[in-house]
Amino acid sequence: MPITPAATAHSTSMGTSQAILLELVDEQGNTVGTAEKLSAHQPPGQLHRAFSVFLFDEQGRLLLQRRALGKYHSPGVWSNTCCGHPYPGEAPFAAAARRTYEELGISPSLLAEAGTVRYNHPDPESGLVEQEYNHLFVGMVQAPLRPDPEEVGETAFVTPQELAQRHEQAPFSAWFMTVLDAARPAIKELTGPSVGW
Repeated sequence: MPITPAATAHSTSMGTSQAILLELVDEQGNTVGTAEKLSAHQPPGQLHRAFSVFLFDEQGRLLLQRRALGKYHSPGVWSNTCCGHPYPGEAPFAAAARRTYEELGISPSLLAEAGTVRYNHPDPESGLVEQEYNHLFVGMVQAPLRPDPEEVGETAFVTPQELAQRHEQAPFSAWFMTVLDAARPAIKELTGPSVGW
């Protein structure tokens, strides 16, 4: 994929999250402008485009990541395989593939669109707000993980039963269950009925 001017302009700012621009959208997902990442998450939040990725191994186990402790937003909590924000003008599918590689060092062997979900989730720990129009993707991972320690503190492959146990015992991102539930039809289609998603 060629790097767009928007991506080039922001690729040098990865360490200073506040300088990264997000794409603001209306309730139908149409682009209406841009905002700095941190300001878009300040209460009450500005509706912006996001993506969430759910990758599974060949046994149908979901790859979770625990967000690195150094992240300013939701550090140290468990969440889906990868999530983030497209650069302005960047296709959500391309952003999902790019960010999965940047965070986990893998390219999904399969990645498919799984719909969208709109939500408003305040994060009680940070005081930030997730006002997101989120594009969902499901896929397979068949390569060894090489997580970036600045982004990812820990990873785990879990069955539905193991996820339920972990969710009871450990902190998860405010948006996790919303995006998981929205992606479930596509997850079931990918993993098959016997796995239990």
